[in-house]
Amino acid sequence: MDEKLTVFDGKMKKTMGNLESELQSIRAGRANPNILNKVMVDYYGTPTPLQQVGNISVPEARMIQIQPWEKSLLKDIERAIQMADIGINPTNDGTTIRLVFPELTEERRKDLVKDVKKKGEEAKVAVRNIRRDGMDAFKKLKGTEISEDGIQDLEDELQKLTDKYIKEVDKAIEVKSKEVLTV
Repeated sequence: MDEKLTVFDGKMKKTMGNLESELQSIRAGRANPNILNKVMVDYYGTPTPLQQVGNISVPEARMIQIQPWEKSLLKDIERAIQMADIGINPTNDGTTIRLVFPELTEERRKDLVKDVKKKGEEAKVAVRNIRRDGMDAFKKLKGTEISEDGIQDLEDELQKLTDKYIKEVDKAIEVKSKEVLTV
């Protein structure tokens, strides 16, 4: 692959990675520890990722259990989860914190699928913007050492890359939507 294309391929890969992490944070009725990835706990005055202050496990299909390494952190972890607004209230029993996921209603599932599709559309727009930037960059190459045919080839390759990533976005949306709608 031409190094001029590699830059845009990297940007599109980042867009896909961003979409995948966004989709992981959408809960589908089952306990998924990834929804806690963005939760930061105040650990002696320093915002610290939840994973670094306790052990996170999934003992049942719809429950996440957090065992802090220091009992003094229970209240801070509980507060951080409430502030993160993940839609679940933590239960503190004095030694562990539990997050029990309620069964999703049909209406809530449909709303989540809309969210998934919206995030997918945003990713597609980002990929298309990267393509546009690439096309603009290639048009500026006219009159340089690269022939018009060479520029046309770069534009064709960029379009193929764009199509590939748009298909990947569609596939990710389809997989996540199916996961959300599965009862």
